[in-house]
Amino acid sequence: MGAKFGCMSAFSRNFSNNQMSKDKKMQQTAAPGDNFFNEPEVTPSMEDIKSWGESFDRLMRCAAGRRVFRDFLRCEYSEENILFWLACEDLKRESNPELVEEKARSIYEDYVSILSPKEVSLDSKVREIVNKNMVAPTQNTFDEAQLQIYTLMHRDSYPRFVSSHLYRRLAQLSPPTPPTRKTSISVG
Repeated sequence: MGAKFGCMSAFSRNFSNNQMSKDKKMQQTAAPGDNFFNEPEVTPSMEDIKSWGESFDRLMRCAAGRRVFRDFLRCEYSEENILFWLACEDLKRESNPELVEEKARSIYEDYVSILSPKEVSLDSKVREIVNKNMVAPTQNTFDEAQLQIYTLMHRDSYPRFVSSHLYRRLAQLSPPTPPTRKTSISVG
Protein backbone atom coordinates (compact mmCIF):
# COMPACT_ATOMS: atom_id res chain seq x y z
CA MET A 1 0.00 0.00 0.00
CA GLY A 2 1.09 3.56 -0.53
CA ALA A 3 1.55 6.23 2.05
CA LYS A 4 -2.09 7.22 1.77
CA PHE A 5 -3.02 4.07 3.67
CA GLY A 6 -0.39 4.28 6.42
CA CYS A 7 -2.85 4.96 9.23
CA MET A 8 -5.59 2.60 8.10
CA SER A 9 -6.31 -0.47 10.18
CA ALA A 10 -6.04 -3.94 8.73
CA PHE A 11 -9.84 -3.85 8.55
CA SER A 12 -9.93 -0.88 6.19
CA ARG A 13 -7.02 -2.14 4.09
CA ASN A 14 -8.62 -5.55 3.65
CA PHE A 15 -12.06 -4.07 3.22
CA SER A 16 -10.91 -1.53 0.63
CA ASN A 17 -9.10 -4.23 -1.32
CA ASN A 18 -12.23 -6.40 -1.20
CA GLN A 19 -10.16 -9.32 0.18
CA MET A 20 -12.22 -9.83 3.32
CA SER A 21 -13.94 -13.10 4.02
CA LYS A 22 -17.22 -11.98 5.51
CA ASP A 23 -17.88 -12.54 9.20
CA LYS A 24 -14.57 -14.01 10.38
CA LYS A 25 -12.27 -11.08 9.59
CA MET A 26 -14.88 -8.52 10.61
CA GLN A 27 -14.99 -10.04 14.10
CA GLN A 28 -11.21 -10.20 14.38
CA THR A 29 -10.79 -6.51 13.57
CA ALA A 30 -13.67 -5.08 15.59
CA ALA A 31 -12.65 -2.48 18.11
CA PRO A 32 -14.33 -2.36 21.52
CA GLY A 33 -17.59 -0.46 21.31
CA ASP A 34 -17.78 -0.54 17.52
CA ASN A 35 -20.77 -2.86 17.58
CA PHE A 36 -22.83 -1.30 20.36
CA PHE A 37 -26.13 -2.04 18.58
CA ASN A 38 -25.35 -5.79 18.65
CA GLU A 39 -25.99 -5.97 14.95
CA PRO A 40 -24.86 -9.05 13.05
CA GLU A 41 -21.32 -8.75 11.72
CA VAL A 42 -21.80 -8.79 7.98
CA THR A 43 -19.89 -7.24 5.16
CA PRO A 44 -21.89 -4.25 3.97
CA SER A 45 -23.12 -4.15 0.41
CA MET A 46 -21.90 -1.55 -2.04
CA GLU A 47 -25.30 0.11 -1.64
CA ASP A 48 -24.70 0.34 2.13
CA ILE A 49 -21.24 1.81 1.63
CA LYS A 50 -22.51 4.41 -0.81
CA SER A 51 -25.32 5.31 1.63
CA TRP A 52 -22.63 6.30 4.16
CA GLY A 53 -21.75 9.14 1.81
CA GLU A 54 -25.37 10.32 1.77
CA SER A 55 -26.12 10.23 5.50
CA PHE A 56 -23.93 10.61 8.56
CA ASP A 57 -26.65 8.92 10.61
CA ARG A 58 -26.52 5.82 8.36
CA LEU A 59 -22.74 5.73 8.68
CA MET A 60 -22.93 5.89 12.48
CA ARG A 61 -25.65 3.21 12.68
CA CYS A 62 -23.48 0.66 10.84
CA ALA A 63 -20.68 -1.15 12.70
CA ALA A 64 -18.54 -1.42 9.56
CA GLY A 65 -19.18 2.24 8.75
CA ARG A 66 -18.13 3.29 12.25
CA ARG A 67 -14.93 1.25 11.93
CA VAL A 68 -14.00 2.86 8.63
CA PHE A 69 -14.89 6.34 9.94
CA ARG A 70 -12.83 5.62 13.06
CA ASP A 71 -9.84 4.75 10.87
CA PHE A 72 -10.33 8.03 9.04
CA LEU A 73 -10.53 9.96 12.33
CA ARG A 74 -7.36 8.22 13.52
CA CYS A 75 -5.60 9.53 10.40
CA GLU A 76 -6.87 13.01 11.25
CA TYR A 77 -5.73 12.71 14.87
CA SER A 78 -9.30 13.05 16.13
CA GLU A 79 -10.19 9.45 16.96
CA GLU A 80 -11.04 10.52 20.52
CA ASN A 81 -14.31 11.98 19.20
CA ILE A 82 -15.75 8.67 18.05
CA LEU A 83 -14.28 6.84 21.05
CA PHE A 84 -16.06 9.30 23.37
CA TRP A 85 -19.31 8.92 21.42
CA LEU A 86 -19.08 5.11 21.59
CA ALA A 87 -18.29 5.19 25.32
CA CYS A 88 -21.39 7.35 25.89
CA GLU A 89 -23.52 4.88 23.93
CA ASP A 90 -22.14 2.06 26.08
CA LEU A 91 -22.95 4.04 29.24
CA LYS A 92 -26.55 4.53 28.10
CA ARG A 93 -27.01 0.74 27.88
CA GLU A 94 -25.72 0.13 31.42
CA SER A 95 -28.40 -0.54 34.05
CA ASN A 96 -26.26 -1.39 37.09
CA PRO A 97 -25.96 1.86 39.13
CA GLU A 98 -22.46 0.97 40.39
CA LEU A 99 -21.23 0.31 36.85
CA VAL A 100 -22.92 3.48 35.60
CA GLU A 101 -20.92 5.50 38.12
CA GLU A 102 -17.70 3.64 37.32
CA LYS A 103 -18.14 4.05 33.56
CA ALA A 104 -19.12 7.72 33.90
CA ARG A 105 -15.98 8.45 35.94
CA SER A 106 -13.86 6.61 33.41
CA ILE A 107 -15.40 8.55 30.50
CA TYR A 108 -14.84 11.80 32.38
CA GLU A 109 -11.19 10.98 33.09
CA ASP A 110 -10.53 9.72 29.55
CA TYR A 111 -12.32 12.38 27.49
CA VAL A 112 -13.55 15.36 29.52
CA SER A 113 -10.78 16.03 32.03
CA ILE A 114 -8.40 18.77 30.95
CA LEU A 115 -5.59 16.42 32.04
CA SER A 116 -6.56 13.73 29.54
CA PRO A 117 -4.45 13.27 26.41
CA LYS A 118 -7.70 12.22 24.67
CA GLU A 119 -9.72 15.26 25.77
CA VAL A 120 -12.60 16.11 23.42
CA SER A 121 -13.34 19.70 22.54
CA LEU A 122 -16.35 20.88 24.55
CA ASP A 123 -17.53 24.43 25.03
CA SER A 124 -17.58 25.88 28.55
CA LYS A 125 -21.37 25.64 28.89
CA VAL A 126 -21.45 21.92 28.09
CA ARG A 127 -18.39 21.26 30.25
CA GLU A 128 -20.17 22.96 33.16
CA ILE A 129 -23.28 20.78 32.62
CA VAL A 130 -21.13 17.64 32.62
CA ASN A 131 -19.34 18.74 35.80
CA LYS A 132 -22.71 19.25 37.54
CA ASN A 133 -23.96 15.88 36.28
CA MET A 134 -20.87 14.14 37.66
CA VAL A 135 -22.05 14.86 41.22
CA ALA A 136 -24.52 11.98 40.75
CA PRO A 137 -23.72 10.27 37.43
CA THR A 138 -26.47 8.60 35.42
CA GLN A 139 -26.67 7.01 32.00
CA ASN A 140 -27.42 10.47 30.60
CA THR A 141 -24.58 12.37 32.28
CA PHE A 142 -22.88 13.11 28.96
CA ASP A 143 -25.91 13.65 26.68
CA GLU A 144 -25.14 17.31 25.91
CA ALA A 145 -21.45 16.59 25.42
CA GLN A 146 -22.18 13.58 23.24
CA LEU A 147 -24.50 15.65 21.05
CA GLN A 148 -21.88 18.38 20.73
CA ILE A 149 -19.22 15.86 19.63
CA TYR A 150 -21.64 14.10 17.26
CA THR A 151 -22.43 17.48 15.69
CA LEU A 152 -18.72 18.30 15.46
CA MET A 153 -18.00 15.00 13.67
CA HIS A 154 -21.00 15.51 11.37
CA ARG A 155 -20.13 19.08 10.40
CA ASP A 156 -16.34 18.91 10.45
CA SER A 157 -14.95 15.41 9.89
CA TYR A 158 -17.75 13.77 7.90
CA PRO A 159 -17.50 16.03 4.81
CA ARG A 160 -13.75 15.33 4.64
CA PHE A 161 -14.43 11.60 5.12
CA VAL A 162 -16.87 11.52 2.19
CA SER A 163 -14.33 13.18 -0.10
CA SER A 164 -11.40 11.13 1.24
CA HIS A 165 -9.45 8.66 -0.82
CA LEU A 166 -10.35 5.97 1.74
CA TYR A 167 -14.12 6.36 1.40
CA ARG A 168 -14.08 6.95 -2.36
CA ARG A 169 -12.05 3.78 -2.86
CA LEU A 170 -14.43 1.75 -0.69
CA ALA A 171 -17.44 3.14 -2.55
CA GLN A 172 -15.64 2.61 -5.87
CA LEU A 173 -16.07 6.25 -6.77
CA SER A 174 -13.64 8.23 -8.87
CA PRO A 175 -11.36 10.56 -6.93
CA PRO A 176 -12.77 14.01 -6.33
CA THR A 177 -11.69 16.51 -8.92
CA PRO A 178 -10.20 19.73 -7.60
CA PRO A 179 -12.12 22.85 -8.49
CA THR A 180 -10.86 24.47 -11.64
CA ARG A 181 -10.36 28.15 -12.12
CA LYS A 182 -11.67 29.68 -15.25
CA THR A 183 -9.50 32.48 -16.40
CA SER A 184 -10.18 34.73 -19.28
CA ILE A 185 -7.43 36.08 -21.39
CA SER A 186 -7.97 39.43 -22.88
CA VAL A 187 -6.57 39.85 -26.32
CA GLY A 188 -6.48 43.31 -27.47
